[in-house]
Amino acid sequence: MSFDGSHSDAPRVPFATLLDGLKAAGEDTRLRLLSVLSEADLTVSDLTDIMGQSQPRISRHLKLLAEAGLVERHREASWVFYRRATEGPGSVLAARLLDLLAPGDDVLQRDRERLSDVRAARAAAAQAYFRAHADEWDRIRGLHVPEADVEAAVRDILAGQHMESLLDLGTGTGRMLEVFGPDIERGLGLDLSPDMLAIARANLERAGLRHCSVRQGDIFNLALPRESFDVVIIHQVLHFIDDGARAVREAARMVKPGGRLLVVDFAPHDLEFLREAHAHRRLGFSPETVAGWMAQAGLEPEAHKALLPDRNGEGRLIVSLWLGRDPRAAAGAQREVA
Repeated sequence: MSFDGSHSDAPRVPFATLLDGLKAAGEDTRLRLLSVLSEADLTVSDLTDIMGQSQPRISRHLKLLAEAGLVERHREASWVFYRRATEGPGSVLAARLLDLLAPGDDVLQRDRERLSDVRAARAAAAQAYFRAHADEWDRIRGLHVPEADVEAAVRDILAGQHMESLLDLGTGTGRMLEVFGPDIERGLGLDLSPDMLAIARANLERAGLRHCSVRQGDIFNLALPRESFDVVIIHQVLHFIDDGARAVREAARMVKPGGRLLVVDFAPHDLEFLREAHAHRRLGFSPETVAGWMAQAGLEPEAHKALLPDRNGEGRLIVSLWLGRDPRAAAGAQREVA
């Protein structure tokens, strides 16, 4: 704190942003909304249940908060999710305002209790979907090395360099965000499937990873600022799509200077039933193929690793990991991790 009592090291916001933000947050329902949206991604319907107010009223409050930059919205099919802003001057103001709130306040505590009910219903729906499809996923998992071994290899290949931000493309159940969530400051997962995103949200909420979020997004058209993430992961996604080179090119656009792109997928195989029964468009990729896509996207292929299935088991799929790096120097030296 400086000699005049101000927080000299705290981020500052422009006058107009501060004024608009204070006007937007200066109403009891809107301040409650800002608080509850710092806990989870929620729809208007969710917030109607939590606040006990009509949908038009909640929508109007959200519109004012969004216009002031205090909350952000993103669409998934016919649903729209809201969340406390995580970027821009409005996010700085929102964080400062929430820091001033007493966490044990009775009003906020009641909102959190109703939020817990919403989360419980969401988790139950997600688990019902997961159970309905578990047999399909288990059959594929049984064809390659255990998931724990794959996750260990992912951790190993990304070790040694500090990672603050992570983008997981085709996030599915959000597992990569769960794996790295405790070690990063910001995580975002994108997926086209609302059902999978529901599972991912339930998993992240259960793990307490509030700094990680998921939303619907197209791997070929990422509506995100370029060069925004230290690490981008495409985990078991490319075999579902026709144009892997285009997906890698779009992913590379998200990588910061000096950042990395990790692709995890299958090596070439001949299991045709995966194409017929599980919508696999490509039956694996050679090391040269994905490395070539990375090079064409302006990345330097840095490492390749193959995880062979147990020779004594029934597994026939080899899981491959490809790591590429943006060759440009980062803004400041990359911090090494012991």
